[in-house]
Amino acid sequence: MHKPISRLGFGGWQLGNHQEWGQMDEEQGIKLVQTAFENGITFFDTAPNYAAGRSEIYLGMATKLFRDKIYLNSKYGHDPDGNIGFSVAGIEPSIRGSLKRLQTTYLDSLLLHNPPMEILNGATSHFQELERLKQVGLIRAYGVSIDTAEEVEAVLKQPNVTIIELLYNIFFQSCRKLLSDIHKRGILLIIKVPLDSGWLTGKYTAKAAFEGIRHRWSQEDIQRRADLVNQLSNITKDTSLTKYAMGFLFSYPEITTIIPGIKTIEQLHDHLNHQKYVLPHDIKQQFENLYDQSIAKNPLPW
Repeated sequence: MHKPISRLGFGGWQLGNHQEWGQMDEEQGIKLVQTAFENGITFFDTAPNYAAGRSEIYLGMATKLFRDKIYLNSKYGHDPDGNIGFSVAGIEPSIRGSLKRLQTTYLDSLLLHNPPMEILNGATSHFQELERLKQVGLIRAYGVSIDTAEEVEAVLKQPNVTIIELLYNIFFQSCRKLLSDIHKRGILLIIKVPLDSGWLTGKYTAKAAFEGIRHRWSQEDIQRRADLVNQLSNITKDTSLTKYAMGFLFSYPEITTIIPGIKTIEQLHDHLNHQKYVLPHDIKQQFENLYDQSIAKNPLPW
């Protein structure tokens, strides 16, 4: 846990992910990761199922020359073929598969990837197995990737969890009051889906059509999100929302790092600039009020 972690991290879902993110070949993926490192990014997030294992492969090829200077985080629960399974016996083989793809001998952290509640509340032996794998040196820390306040409350009762990856953005603030509890425990807090899968860039409208994983939204979901985006634009007086959405997250001292999906060198530099932006307190307050008044009692589906 002694490695410095950049506040802007690198979400690796898009690396080699032709189905969801369009074409990105090996050379492009490696260059993107190396450019991120050259610009100060030290936290890299991935998982076995991202691009059927190609995300880990590209990261391994890109980072092997500076492995000791970065923090590599991967996950367990979704395999490269897209199968979901959380057996205790499967944890070590999955980690060893990740290590091979990443060309490394250890993971800085391993997260259980949206596991069921009975695992989060300690009713199973998953955390004991992760502790064993930490002791033998395959991983240096472990935790969970989760979405809800109920899940956070369960995890905070587990004594050896030292990292939480959490769904949190302007549209998903159910865990706001728990951020200080996470911080007091000294737990690293990683923020996933910071731009609500693109909605918080301001680029989508009610007429947008979606494919791939974004096809999950109903027309009602799309209309509601579009209306909320319009409300945000009225607050910011700006139709381009990315810097405000990222600034909102950077304003929380409890957050360790934020991992947007970065597809191009241009997006990388945009995000590097976003971390320099200081969100005015009154705008942050309006973003929190918008959630409290328009979303909290009727949460959006992911």
